[in-house]
Amino acid sequence: MLGSAFDADDAAQETLVKAWRNADQFEGRSSVRTWLYRIATNVCLDQLADRKRRMRPVDDVPRGAVDDALTTREREHWLEPIPDARALPADASPHELAVLRQSIRLAFVAALQHLPPRQRAVLILTEVLGWSAAETAACLSSSVASVNSALQRARATLATASAAAPLEAPGRGLSADDERLLAKYVDAFTAYDIDALVSLLRDDATLSMPPFRFWLQGHDAIRAWLTGRGRGCRGSRLLPVRASGVPAFAQYRVDPEGRFYAWAIIVLECAGGRVSAINSYLDVEKLFPLFDVPLTLPSGPGD
Repeated sequence: MLGSAFDADDAAQETLVKAWRNADQFEGRSSVRTWLYRIATNVCLDQLADRKRRMRPVDDVPRGAVDDALTTREREHWLEPIPDARALPADASPHELAVLRQSIRLAFVAALQHLPPRQRAVLILTEVLGWSAAETAACLSSSVASVNSALQRARATLATASAAAPLEAPGRGLSADDERLLAKYVDAFTAYDIDALVSLLRDDATLSMPPFRFWLQGHDAIRAWLTGRGRGCRGSRLLPVRASGVPAFAQYRVDPEGRFYAWAIIVLECAGGRVSAINSYLDVEKLFPLFDVPLTLPSGPGD
């Protein structure tokens, strides 16, 4: 809902503090779960009241060229990945996990940013958490008619938003074809075989690198970047992680002394058996601790 794991942590802490301070006001008219969700939802709505929507580079600026000057925006401007472990409950059913995994995908969260805060809340409570209109209305101190109206408007906005990626039918996670695609990507990237790497991309694949206000699209542009300004990634190591419901990697570049240092969290988006987006998040001082991965790796061979 907030577009940032760090903001979500702040909201969770504030929710617990408010619940503790107001425990004597819980009258048992609803479940504790509903009561806590009501507090959490209001905390999130308060946070969103005076904030601009978070973006991906593809939503922020026109498509760039390889030689463009690189400018940055503050971290609070960008949509950020979230570790799966923080968003996917360990005790969730396979169906629940599938729906939740879709709901934290970067494209879907980016689409949510187009919605007013209350429509965001209604959509998440009903479409993601599976609440009824009556439960959602109780949580938001609203009416069923108001909830249904907000849900209808939210769906219409998502259907027309350029970044929209509606929830797909629940699946079982990565397919065998997905696993093979990722293995090929890792092999190509670590060997820095650009021909093999580009062959794994969709024709309209994008490459972005927040906090830079910059993105590229297409085989030729991505190839030119990787062989030109991005050639410092040659020799990198990739450490698998899970982010935003999809495969991701902690990338470590190597310095002249052979030491590996944190460079990016790479979040891959795939469609149609190919990689559709390479999202490299460069705020390593914040993101690597969030994903519980080290800032350096041993200089010897191996993982």
